[in-house]
Amino acid sequence: MALFRRSKPASTPLTDRDALLADLDGVVYAGPGALPHAVESLNRAAEQMRLGYITNNASRTDAAVAAHLTELGLTVAPRDVVTSPQAAMRLLATMVPAPATILIVGGEGLVDETEKAGYVVTRSADDSPAAVVQGFAPDVAWTDLAEAAFALKVPEDEGGIPWISTNTDWTIPRDRGVAPGNGTLVSAVHTAIGRLSTVAGKPETPIFEEAVDRFGARRPLFLGDRLDTDISGSVRAGIDSALVLTGIDRPKHVLAAPKGSRPDYILADLRQLHEPYPQTVEKDGVFTVNGAAVRVVEADVQILSAGSAQIDLLRAGAAAIWATGLAIYAFRVPERLYADPFHRP
Repeated sequence: MALFRRSKPASTPLTDRDALLADLDGVVYAGPGALPHAVESLNRAAEQMRLGYITNNASRTDAAVAAHLTELGLTVAPRDVVTSPQAAMRLLATMVPAPATILIVGGEGLVDETEKAGYVVTRSADDSPAAVVQGFAPDVAWTDLAEAAFALKVPEDEGGIPWISTNTDWTIPRDRGVAPGNGTLVSAVHTAIGRLSTVAGKPETPIFEEAVDRFGARRPLFLGDRLDTDISGSVRAGIDSALVLTGIDRPKHVLAAPKGSRPDYILADLRQLHEPYPQTVEKDGVFTVNGAAVRVVEADVQILSAGSAQIDLLRAGAAAIWATGLAIYAFRVPERLYADPFHRP
């Protein structure tokens, strides 16, 4: 794993890559505004490789997302954006052929992809929909969730209709803070009907496979801010990943990351895509990154040297804890190790 197996200390996370696949919320922007250093760092990457943007946010069309990114200073066409509604339509086609009537819970992005796929959109369970597809939109109301519950009241194994959710992100970063995401809304319907949805977006692999195929990537890097969707999904898809600490997950989450949700790179912000990624050196149980050194002795995680950069201390601490094969709850962890000076919305 690149976090502590890099053999070329001078290499950057982008060395030898042919594509950079980036999440949006918490990586490029939070709300309408760009995150610090994101635009200039991505534009610099675009000079070397293909850039694609993958989003679980189903509220907007690919064209609207591309327009927003262009307004922020990036050069993006609709085809450069892979959305969870697109993944949902690919999945839906394997269950229900067009032109069936589909009950949509969500916004314009989901409606647009449903209609482009040849389906008829309804908002009412009274129209006898052949399936329910649910995605995030900021104006989704109780009445929308109720219609989904009415349509899904019969279990699928008893003849009920399919239920697809574009994603199950519990939260979504906004310019004013962290807000409930689609997973929270899907959970409300689940609580009402006792059924589970089939998920189309991250961390499931179809959305990653669509991106790799669309951009012809052979050695891509996926860039995200969430361990449970971005990093877990990229691991499942066999794609190297970088976690940037400008969105949802924080240093304490990185230290506690379970196997299967651990990034190859940990970045303070997107400028570090272009900086040499330091090698993690292990000797006699001590994990060192630049001047930061951490070891685990029985139940204690010990900082031997804090070094000059908090990000290096976090990298060393993560390597030391992950190498034990044990959950972080088994250890006493000094607060200094998970200090959080990194920008977040």
